[in-house]
Amino acid sequence: MIHVKLEGHDYEYEIGELIKVFYNVNEFQFTDKIPNGKLGIINKLYYENEKKISKSSLYNKEELIMEIEEEFKVEDREPLRERKLVKQKLKLTLFELLAQYTKRRPKWGILTGIRPTKIVYELMSDGCTEEEIKNILKIQYRLSEEKIQLLINIVNIEKNLMKNKKDYVSIYIGIPFCPTKCLYCSFPSNSICEKNDKREAYIESLAYEIKEVSMMLKEANKRIDTIYIGGGTPTSLTNDQLEKLFVTIKENLDLSEVREFTVEAGRPDTITMEKLKTIKNHGIERISINPQTMNDSTLKLIGRNHTVEDIKNTYELARQIGFKTINMDLIIGLPNEGIDEFENTMKEIIKLDPENITVHTLAIKKSSILKANKEKYKLCHENSAEKMIEMANKYCKEMTMSPYYMYRQKYMVGNLENIGYAKVGHECIYNIEIIEEKQTIIALGAGAISKVYYPDENRLERVPNVTSLDHYIDRTKEMVERKKKELLGNNMK
Repeated sequence: MIHVKLEGHDYEYEIGELIKVFYNVNEFQFTDKIPNGKLGIINKLYYENEKKISKSSLYNKEELIMEIEEEFKVEDREPLRERKLVKQKLKLTLFELLAQYTKRRPKWGILTGIRPTKIVYELMSDGCTEEEIKNILKIQYRLSEEKIQLLINIVNIEKNLMKNKKDYVSIYIGIPFCPTKCLYCSFPSNSICEKNDKREAYIESLAYEIKEVSMMLKEANKRIDTIYIGGGTPTSLTNDQLEKLFVTIKENLDLSEVREFTVEAGRPDTITMEKLKTIKNHGIERISINPQTMNDSTLKLIGRNHTVEDIKNTYELARQIGFKTINMDLIIGLPNEGIDEFENTMKEIIKLDPENITVHTLAIKKSSILKANKEKYKLCHENSAEKMIEMANKYCKEMTMSPYYMYRQKYMVGNLENIGYAKVGHECIYNIEIIEEKQTIIALGAGAISKVYYPDENRLERVPNVTSLDHYIDRTKEMVERKKKELLGNNMK
């Protein structure tokens, strides 16, 4: 156990998140005093004349083993910027201390946040050149050359696709149903049970919310940029329910300026020819068919009621119907999978040749079945996960794809990232907008969270819908009123 003491500051959360990059959460604890005879770290902020000093020290049985110190001046006294700089310097000395002690240099450096591309955009808005940005990411954040180039490449693609105009919004519609809950899943989803099937009641409530949101958008003079129907698994709905949903959307929302309409078809065990035709008949050209893995034993282990052959057959159906863009989600680090299993997945995917691939690194979420039973499964190590990331990049390049968006999550295997790859012209605009948070996202359905963006203040306000399916059905009017308060009451016009 490592005992961590903070002196001169109270940034326990930020320091704890960085330590988690090197150690499991049960391998360290914060303390007011390092016990005698124990391994301890002191992360200290103190002042000397006009300078501030960040110092991180490592002790073993009261003996100083290692110490990293950095002096700095605060040129910008604006409180938020000053706090940001101080936290950065405290993390830098701690990172160097832990990197030297563990003989590991994590490729994301001191970054532990979800959206590292935001730093690049901030530096661009400050007038920095690409070379200056690269240098800052290397020196001030300790990113590896590989991750620096990844961020630069992604931002150069994203900035040409985002529509940062205050009169445009994107729409998310959540369908919180699945045939079964996957081992790793933490999203709000409800298993379909014939004795207690609430899909019809849900669609009725969702239709009401869509109609009310449509009136709000008209009153606020907002136009729709993209629409994304996700889940759960949207194709868990019956064909008639899907038809009703699409008709409600068409009859109420102005689709005249929509650049992209995506449906997460998701699991092959919910997709039929009839449903695919219904989706296509409503002018939707972009779908996801998400295998996660192309290994039958893993599919069974994670709770999927379909086979690799089912994935291939479903994909071919979608091709026959003529969808312009098909995305396929994959997960690195699934239980009992190593490099060989992941390479088999990539070899099978390259035969199918989709337009998009989204490569996720397994995140062990608190509300997942996997988290509750983690000790039962064999999970890959950081080095293996990194090799799989490199392998995914290699195969995607062979398919003429480039990374076009990325984000990170807590509790990810190897502290790595999720990356979306796409062929030119097939990038998912909604994915970019939801990650970069420069456009209002109006989210409908149980568990959906709207994000209202105020560009003049560079500020987001979150407006959550209740997660419980029953509560959403009973309280849809309340969800609508929440949106009205933010969209109309705060003068978003």
